[in-house]
Amino acid sequence: MSEREADAILVERVQRGDKHAFELLVVKYQRKILRLLSRLIRDPSEIEDVAQEAFIKAYRALPQFRGESAFYTWLYRIAINTAKNHLVASGRRPSSPSEFETEDGETFDETDTLSDNNTPESVLASREIAETVNAAIEALPEELRSAIVLREIEGMSYEDIAVAMGCPIGTVRSRIFRAREAIASRLKPLLGNNDDRRW
Repeated sequence: MSEREADAILVERVQRGDKHAFELLVVKYQRKILRLLSRLIRDPSEIEDVAQEAFIKAYRALPQFRGESAFYTWLYRIAINTAKNHLVASGRRPSSPSEFETEDGETFDETDTLSDNNTPESVLASREIAETVNAAIEALPEELRSAIVLREIEGMSYEDIAVAMGCPIGTVRSRIFRAREAIASRLKPLLGNNDDRRW
């Protein structure tokens, strides 16, 4: 049984009034949603509140869920919209991702992956590159920023991004291409002729 099929069974149980089935979905996706929200909201004390609000909204909206997309894609969209509404209500913008969390929950900064034999100059250069990428992502228009974060940080497929963003897959490809181009143009002065960089 695929993950999507397992989720669909739980969703059907919730729609028939089984609250425990929804608790299982919360347990399954809570860490993923918290990790997602931590990339959008700077204040850690607000992340759990926004996550809880997103799950409440999802629970209330589940009777209308028809399974046209994967449950997580649908939940992801609710969480993103809840975070955006929270930030707009408090007059702030989403933060750019500077920390990532591994699957076992260990948090590390992008620059912590440097080996010990790096010189201070290379450490500084790597940190500068990471900061430039983050600043470039932060400066992107909302639809480009969302697309590149979903693809490069969340690792979602183009199909799932299209569903999450409510647009055709061609639009997703275009947004990701334009976001990569914008980031690359900000990195060129730092990288010079070094062609082995990801961007």
